[in-house]
Amino acid sequence: MDVAAVVKVMNGLPGAEEHEGWAGQPVFKVRNKSFAYLSQDQVRMHLKALREEQEALVAENPDVFTPSWAGGRFAWLEIDLAKADPDELQELITEAWRLTAPKYLIAQLTA
Repeated sequence: MDVAAVVKVMNGLPGAEEHEGWAGQPVFKVRNKSFAYLSQDQVRMHLKALREEQEALVAENPDVFTPSWAGGRFAWLEIDLAKADPDELQELITEAWRLTAPKYLIAQLTA
């Protein structure tokens, strides 16, 4: 999936906003909470996930997914955009947003 398609998916999520990260990279937030980061070169991204999901995806496809940092009940995935399946990536982006968004925004997506 190319970067333009990734950004389009994220911008289509209710309440999602693009910000500039500390190193100038795009960061996507909902209500000032991050759920996705693009790398400066825009060939990789980091997505919020549950720890169990991170472990399963990395074990299943280590060429595409690598573990990133973790804290609390969440763990972040680093994803190689060129190798990622577009449908799976869209699903993972939406799930990262759901882990961050408040219930009233989630209801807007499912309505």
